[in-house]
Amino acid sequence: MPNIKSAKKRVAISEANYERNKAYRSALKTAIKKADAAIDAKAPEAAEAVKVAVVKIDKAANKGLLHKNNAARKKSALVTKLNAKA
Repeated sequence: MPNIKSAKKRVAISEANYERNKAYRSALKTAIKKADAAIDAKAPEAAEAVKVAVVKIDKAANKGLLHKNNAARKKSALVTKLNAKA
């Protein structure tokens, strides 16, 4: 455990950020899985699910949770899969 006040504060902030990022990462994965499932089921709401997932991916990239190339790859894969099944 740190002894210096600023180090204690960094630990607290780091833990808070970790929890926030963990929650957002979980929501991102859920959105991607829902979009994949909708595409596989050829559901009419598949396009909307992909839109939601793409927005979450973009926000994750802006927040630094995903590298921009990783985000681009995930978005491309979803849209390509959607277009192939359509």
